[in-house]
Amino acid sequence: MSTFYVVKSGDTAATINNALNDGCNLFFTPGVYHVNQTLNVTKADTIVLGVGFPTLIPDGGVNTMNVADVDGVRLDGLLFDAGTTNSAALLTIGQAGSSANHASDPTSVQDVFFRIGGDMAGKATASLVVNSNNVLIDHIWAWRADHGSGVGWTSHTADNGLIVNGNNVEANGLFVEHYQKYEVTWNGNGGEIIFFQNENPYDPPNQAAWMNGSTNGYAAIKVANNVTSFQGYGWGSYCYFNVNPAVSNYHAYEVPNTAGVQLHDVLTVSLGGVGTITHVVNDTGAATASNTTPTNVVSYP
Repeated sequence: MSTFYVVKSGDTAATINNALNDGCNLFFTPGVYHVNQTLNVTKADTIVLGVGFPTLIPDGGVNTMNVADVDGVRLDGLLFDAGTTNSAALLTIGQAGSSANHASDPTSVQDVFFRIGGDMAGKATASLVVNSNNVLIDHIWAWRADHGSGVGWTSHTADNGLIVNGNNVEANGLFVEHYQKYEVTWNGNGGEIIFFQNENPYDPPNQAAWMNGSTNGYAAIKVANNVTSFQGYGWGSYCYFNVNPAVSNYHAYEVPNTAGVQLHDVLTVSLGGVGTITHVVNDTGAATASNTTPTNVVSYP
């Protein structure tokens, strides 16, 4: 424990950053921490560990935490909760254009949750942005509030749950729900998602409010057109458009048609038959609109 700074209720973002600059790991005790400046993790192999899901809330629209493009940072047991002023991102791993190889000592994000609203009218354009290569994502849940009291399509806003720009990034146990555009955008090569759970946003007020150009809705996972190698296993995406059941999503997954991009055992479901997903992946797979009967695609292409 001599290598850790123990973060306690009342500690400010400046105090936490001073500890990081001194080379300390962080041990967050349970509590709600408002940060008015970005927490910057800049040293390789730093551990940021929380117990009791300490909640980090950005004030004034700052990004909550940035991790530099360094080896071996470990983030575990944290809850990133969006503030009332929009943040560009809640957590960023590596800066844009990061190119270093971290295969021998990757950064990991484990048991980390993201929340847009639910407790307040939270706003963040993206929850998690991964620019570094070789990052391991192990059990994260990124969620935008879209049902319950006091929530709304225009008051709780968030475009993307996860954006991956790095190469050779792996996600195991990825839960991303209710975001308003592509919930997961994957731009890096060599990526892999093993087990993905998703619900489309419940609350588009009408089809016109949820259009990707001329396409109905947004795919839950968008693999970029220039990606040439990617693997996906065991994905489920569900719709429940209870605000307006006439809303439909054209497809749950959108991927380039290339031999190196492969999906295995992916499905869609309309929960209670409330709304429609027209296809599973690209133009493949029958519409799911019946009462909780899945439409399966065993392999693609």
